[in-house]
Amino acid sequence: MQISPSILSADFANLEAELGRIATADWAHVDVMDGHFVPNLTLGLPVVEALARVTPVPIDAHLMIDDPDRWAPAYAEAGARSVTFHAEAAAAPVRLARELRAQGARAGLALKPATPIEPYADLLPEVDMVLVMTVEPGFGGQSFLDVVLPKIRRTRQAIRDRGLDVWLQVDGGVSVDTIERAADAGADVFVAGSAVYGADDAAGQIARLRELAATHAH
Repeated sequence: MQISPSILSADFANLEAELGRIATADWAHVDVMDGHFVPNLTLGLPVVEALARVTPVPIDAHLMIDDPDRWAPAYAEAGARSVTFHAEAAAAPVRLARELRAQGARAGLALKPATPIEPYADLLPEVDMVLVMTVEPGFGGQSFLDVVLPKIRRTRQAIRDRGLDVWLQVDGGVSVDTIERAADAGADVFVAGSAVYGADDAAGQIARLRELAATHAH
């Protein structure tokens, strides 16, 4: 059970210090948004490169951008240890996943809430992680969509059926109130933004989330 706090909820003026607050986490989740694929603009390559130099935990880059085939490999080069691109945006997902792995990064495939896993099930051996979005991507602080839970179950089953060691990440509305449902459905990597950064004791909150997830692990 891994916790990947999202810096989308951090203080953007103090990112190095904010990364320090989550030093006990497994990953630092960095949301890259281009204002096209999602209706928000966050940060890009130069910032990810700078963060990779100072982060106490590996960077988990989630690219909510158009044309990831062109841009994603640069994030692996910049030092992101895991790079996730969206199924809906990639023209050649297998080629892209192989390129990311060749760069030494873990390759992740992300699905918006309405995107089914089934068309991508045969691609699972080509990726290291599937990210099932539990909110519509674009903004932090949204409520967890329970309607996505059956898809998390089907994704976990598809991974099992193929005997793969693929991580299943959930992102959106993950908190002490929702993490157990996500873990029970088969998720094992949890992105939490406001739940961690909104807490007075980030490390304590990370430990609590990890513990809650572990008790419902499948």
